Amino acid sequence: MVQEIPFHQGGESVLTDLESPFLLYVYLTLYLSYPTMHYAHRPTRVEIDLAALRHNYMQLRRRTSTDVDIMAVVKADAYGHGAVFVAQTLQDAGASMFGVAIAEEGLALRRAGIMKPILVLGGAWPGQEDIVLAEGMHTTVFEYDQLERLNSAARRQGRRCTCHIKLDTGMGRLGLQLEDLPGFLAHLRHFPYIDIVGVMSHMALADEPEHPHNATQMEVFARGVEQIRAAGLTPRYLHSYNSAASFVPPSSMCNLMRPGIALYGGQPLAATRLDLHPVMNFRTQIAHLKWLPPGRGVSYGQHFTATRPTLVASIPVGYADGYNRLLSNGFHAIVNKCKVPVIGKVCMDWTMLDVTEVPGVAAYDDVTLLGCEGDVCVYAEDWAERIGTISYEVMCQVSKRVPRVYLPVGTPDRTEGTPECEVCGHRGEDKSALQEQVGDV
Repeated sequence: MVQEIPFHQGGESVLTDLESPFLLYVYLTLYLSYPTMHYAHRPTRVEIDLAALRHNYMQLRRRTSTDVDIMAVVKADAYGHGAVFVAQTLQDAGASMFGVAIAEEGLALRRAGIMKPILVLGGAWPGQEDIVLAEGMHTTVFEYDQLERLNSAARRQGRRCTCHIKLDTGMGRLGLQLEDLPGFLAHLRHFPYIDIVGVMSHMALADEPEHPHNATQMEVFARGVEQIRAAGLTPRYLHSYNSAASFVPPSSMCNLMRPGIALYGGQPLAATRLDLHPVMNFRTQIAHLKWLPPGRGVSYGQHFTATRPTLVASIPVGYADGYNRLLSNGFHAIVNKCKVPVIGKVCMDWTMLDVTEVPGVAAYDDVTLLGCEGDVCVYAEDWAERIGTISYEVMCQVSKRVPRVYLPVGTPDRTEGTPECEVCGHRGEDKSALQEQVGDV
């Protein structure tokens, strides 16, 4: 049996004993894809709280009219959360459709048993027409050659291609501008296998609800829809709303919304904090504790120098895991429900924390880098502000080296019933005396 072959036999590599490319593939999968192996891993992981995901979806559902469908956007591996588990949870919760950026993402969902409609938001690249059609995916169209390629593939397969016309109403990215729409609609008449079921656009300033550009975009969208209907088309879905637009008074025109960041607990409106729960919890454990005397430096460049006896916790996470180097010297993590500062430069594989003020801290205590311990949180927006980006990028940049662990609906509070921290008033685990763990300075 292939799975019983050790790494070496008689001092020679096992690769010499494999008889076919398929066996080589199986070997590499078994022995080199470390997340599938049965051995202890370092404690750095991302916990994905599927109960929080469901809560966020239901928040959106309650705010939305029953005649408006929800397309859950799960592109970029569900913003780093894991598209398959996220889609399975949201499919069970009642999501009508899923949005992906590229056909490859849609195919992965189909292979995992997601059978709800899937829209390829970026359109099918040349050569992807057959797989998009075979897997029953919807796709956007905004170029003449897309119509030709999709129509030809649909004719070969004897089926219709389900498409959404993408309008550029003011984003300046993908889509047909209003002045180009009449020619596109005239051209569309030559392609009988194209079935237009939707019209879509994308809001550029939805996170600023009062900005006049939003009204301008919706006006352009309405004019585009009017032209499309005048051409004899009857699209079922009209959609331009992302997460931010989902939390402002809706247009009566749109009957499908496309939440993304809000599903994962990100705050889509800059000026308002909504009842959304973080889904991604980036955690690790303390690997090593040591006291440093005043005057001693920490990490590359010695950009931090202790000014008092300082208890330093080294944790096995670094910028190779997506813990951005710009979080060095001054950002914070959570240990035993106490916020503690990052000190020194974040390294490729290690980060150091000042845990001097955390009573009872010990090696192997959990550390939360992103997410919550009870009611103490490091939000993606906090991280984003520190490094000069947006919460979307924060979630997406946690690397694949960090395994995702999925917490099912009904997982209890991991810190419920633990004693209160004497320093900051939050709860943490009861530990033996600090000096017994790390000795004297």
